[in-house]
Amino acid sequence: MELKKLILESNIKIDKNNIIFDEPMKKYTTFKIGGIAESLIKITNEEELKELLEFANKEKIETTIIGNGSNILVTDKGIRGIVILNRIENIKIERKKDNIEIVVGSGTKMSKLAHILLKEEIEGFEELSGIPGTVGGAIFMNAGAHGKEIKDIVKTVKCIDYECNKYEFLQEQLEFGYRTSKFKNKKYIITEITLVLKKGKKEEIKGKMDAYKQYRIEKQPIEYPSAGSTFKRGEDFITAKLIDDAGLKGYEIGGAKVSTKHCGFIINTGEATAEDVLKLTEHIKKEIKIKFNKDIELEIEIIK
Repeated sequence: MELKKLILESNIKIDKNNIIFDEPMKKYTTFKIGGIAESLIKITNEEELKELLEFANKEKIETTIIGNGSNILVTDKGIRGIVILNRIENIKIERKKDNIEIVVGSGTKMSKLAHILLKEEIEGFEELSGIPGTVGGAIFMNAGAHGKEIKDIVKTVKCIDYECNKYEFLQEQLEFGYRTSKFKNKKYIITEITLVLKKGKKEEIKGKMDAYKQYRIEKQPIEYPSAGSTFKRGEDFITAKLIDDAGLKGYEIGGAKVSTKHCGFIINTGEATAEDVLKLTEHIKKEIKIKFNKDIELEIEIIK
């Protein structure tokens, strides 16, 4: 039975308005690139996620989880099966004696959480406030900015595996490293995160957030679609500097271009395809290896 018929005739209790078929993934990625998703289903709570996974397991349907689509490149061939769009966005603030715990749904955008924390005069999140992803995505890759990583403020993470077993991990169990975590093995789906922050002063929090925002405007090509920083930094080198030193600033293939504002970003100048981006990243890797004998790695996730 074709997937559309299978889903529509199933008993899954998800609002039919949140189920879309043959949907271009470029509408759901910050790169504005990506082929057609066979089906895309938005979930808003853990019960919907669990039900959808049980259905997919029973029918042997492949599933792909995405949040804000900010650190991914979806290939031009698109995604078969079910794309689960994570919109679990609950936020609960628990004020303790010595600190403040923030319990947040994994599909909550980092920017949304930052503005709520500002309103509640809670500090410690300012450096991360401009990261264009969800909290779950930030945990997945241990996102960081301005000298702080999400691991620095995490207490626990709740998740489920693809057989719908529930888990809760403490910070020290999460195997955080540079742009990596326990979740990179894709055995678990993050559902809820508890962060530990402190009481602050609204004007100071806003001042820091504004400063970091201005930095992004001045130093990063946020006026173009991208997936953020394209390559990881090296242990003993800054990848963006090597790309610049190799004379690759502004180099382009099709609609994909090395940003002239920040060489660590590949941007979509308008009609870039995933193939353009992949060809460009391979060219950059090859040139850096030839000129500096350095191997560089992608920071973005390729979704096939």
